[in-house]
Amino acid sequence: MTTDYATLDALKMALQIDAGDLTRDPLLTMALSAAARGIDSATGRRFWLDPAPTARTYNPTGRTLSTDGGERLVVDDIGDTAGLLVETGTAGAWTAVTGYETGPDNAIVRGRPVTALVSPAGTWGGGTTRVRVTARWGWPAVPDDIVQATLIQAARLYRRKDSPEGVTGSAEWGVVRLSRRDPDVWALIEHFILPGFG
Repeated sequence: MTTDYATLDALKMALQIDAGDLTRDPLLTMALSAAARGIDSATGRRFWLDPAPTARTYNPTGRTLSTDGGERLVVDDIGDTAGLLVETGTAGAWTAVTGYETGPDNAIVRGRPVTALVSPAGTWGGGTTRVRVTARWGWPAVPDDIVQATLIQAARLYRRKDSPEGVTGSAEWGVVRLSRRDPDVWALIEHFILPGFG
């Protein structure tokens, strides 16, 4: 499991640094981690998959949508439905829920996370009722767009040490101020951003 979305070897290749050159590894590793955490912050989600299921509790109030197919409870990204357990109740008194569906349809097969649980027969409740979901959180696999965005941003962060005050230059173009946001990174991650982030 990697939480940095790209490998050190891939970053070295992108920067044309010899794989045997270990002198820059600490700086490159920091750049990879910072790039990945920046993408997490910008999108409002993370793209690695938890190694084991853990429980999260939701208040259905404000997290449900009524549709023709039932009531849809919006949850955090679920990257694997093996071991998925859904319960309703309150602290200390939980009852397993059956008959729910995951949404969107075929999400895991398409490499996308489950983001909603649909109760076709009724509602998820409200008020003092809570929904506890035990799952492997995250994405089934890190999307290629996220890997590429991480490499671009990590390379940019690594090179940043050579552009004090956000200014870089060349004999051909002169001095240029670096933009705050890399347009290529933004184009790669834009469609992953959760509403309310970015």
